[in-house]
Amino acid sequence: MSLTLDQLNRCAPDEFAAALHGIYEHSPWIPQRAAARRPFATLTALKQALQQAVTDAGEEAQLALLRAHPELAGKAAIAGELTRESTGEQARAGLNLCSPEEYATLHRLNAAYNEKFGFPFILAVKGPLGRGLTRQQIIDTFSRRLDNGRANELAEALRQVHRIAEIRLNDLLGHVPALGNQIMEWAEIIGAWSDDLDGLTCAYMTAAHRKTAAQLATWMREAGMDVRIDAVGNVTGRYAAEDPAAKTLMTGSHYDTVRNGGKYDGREGILLPIAVVKHLHERGERLPFHLEIVGFAEEEGVRFRSTFLGSNAIAGRFDMSLLEQKDADGVTMRAALLDAGHDPDEIPFAARRPEDLLGFVEVHIEQGPVLLERGLPVGVVSSIAGSCRYLIELTGVASHAGTTPMGMRRDAATAAAEIILAVERRCSGTPSLVGTVGQLQVPGGSVNVVPGACRFSLDVRAADDAARDAAVADILRDAEAICTRRGVGMQRELLLRAAAVPCAPRLMTQLAESTRRAGVEVLQLSSGAGHDAMAMAAITDVAMLFTRCGNGGISHNPLETMTADDAELSARVFLDFLRHLRAD
Repeated sequence: MSLTLDQLNRCAPDEFAAALHGIYEHSPWIPQRAAARRPFATLTALKQALQQAVTDAGEEAQLALLRAHPELAGKAAIAGELTRESTGEQARAGLNLCSPEEYATLHRLNAAYNEKFGFPFILAVKGPLGRGLTRQQIIDTFSRRLDNGRANELAEALRQVHRIAEIRLNDLLGHVPALGNQIMEWAEIIGAWSDDLDGLTCAYMTAAHRKTAAQLATWMREAGMDVRIDAVGNVTGRYAAEDPAAKTLMTGSHYDTVRNGGKYDGREGILLPIAVVKHLHERGERLPFHLEIVGFAEEEGVRFRSTFLGSNAIAGRFDMSLLEQKDADGVTMRAALLDAGHDPDEIPFAARRPEDLLGFVEVHIEQGPVLLERGLPVGVVSSIAGSCRYLIELTGVASHAGTTPMGMRRDAATAAAEIILAVERRCSGTPSLVGTVGQLQVPGGSVNVVPGACRFSLDVRAADDAARDAAVADILRDAEAICTRRGVGMQRELLLRAAAVPCAPRLMTQLAESTRRAGVEVLQLSSGAGHDAMAMAAITDVAMLFTRCGNGGISHNPLETMTADDAELSARVFLDFLRHLRAD
């Protein structure tokens, strides 16, 4: 029979530490220090207390903890000298079955890693789903992390230790993250459908996009919802209240992706509430309001260079002129919709009435490192940054690289370089303010020609519109001065201006209450990324719950990841929020 949290709360301190023996490798001091924080209301609170004990211990104790862990497929593993827990974990990943070549690779990586960092490489080999990584995934992760700096790698190694401890603690207490496992399993299924052979690309109204929409509709129906797909491709599942006159809370996110993107961006915010509704439906539990989950058809703007198509349609702000936009193959959006069986002229009828809504709450992977660095699985979003995007073109004089003296050049590329550094200077040191030049081109450039033209993008974002606009004004003024001094012309085109969106305090407060009840310290953080909630804010109050993003916070990338346990906790917070939602 599994140990229970109640037993851990009631036993003597030495019994508590003995019961958690092996959770942290050869480090009984961790549960000994965490025992003082009892009682723990939730398993998550226990995990957080154990983690805090490590954080508070200082680097010397942390290094001792890391060095207590064995090397992967190292001498201790071959000699059968590992702890029972480590033996099972390495075997689960097949590290006891390595080929001679794989052993040689791992031994070489272990040696290089220890020489560089002074502690062994640590990886939760059971992976984000708890089922085990492949040997190739382990080797790839090993090689990638060797490029880290020491401070970043020390932090990552400790995070991996905590993940190992989390999985072991789940096993000890018989805890299965059922909702999290379901969310991750669904993400794997639709994550395999792509426009490209390599990586995940799911662009608007492609075959992969339409297949994904159909699957979301199926899962919604199986979860007990009434489902429809509207004219823009939004997939909506409605879990009705007993009172037909009740108001509606909306949730959801987008199911399209960037090119070669991750499996959880957007999609977590659809799959997680479906899993929650499935849980409610299986219990025969209804909410006092209608709950609508919307899989927004398009947010990323990959195919037709037009973002938030799905949520703008729901908000009644869809620009019908966009239907004539063409993709790279010359196909119009209208033609793509018709080919998929949609009637573009019906798009305006997708709009919701503000008076029918209680609000819109979006769950989303953070796409950044803030929660990861704080050791927190979830966070409450305070605002969504507004952005300004420009396309800037500089015109100098193309001339011979060998015969044009340095002081006589009108070099468009060096002017661009100086402007880019000005962006970095201006946007550093101000909270939530970021500036990015993500595209940079020298059209028709040649190795032996001074660049006569340069084209680059500028993206400036901040949680406060005034701070963003002041930064943009300063950057453009500096850019003009730089170009004047260098004899270079400048033209700029405003591509996008989106206002920052504050989240509704009443919804934020209730998300914070649910987070606290789950046993997690409440952290409010702003989002630098755009979300469908920005469009939905035009018709109702909005709020967001972030889930921790792994691999250093990487997103819009195949390395984007989260764990089943973090997905589970987000789902439990969202479920608690639904059960306690106050309309006032």
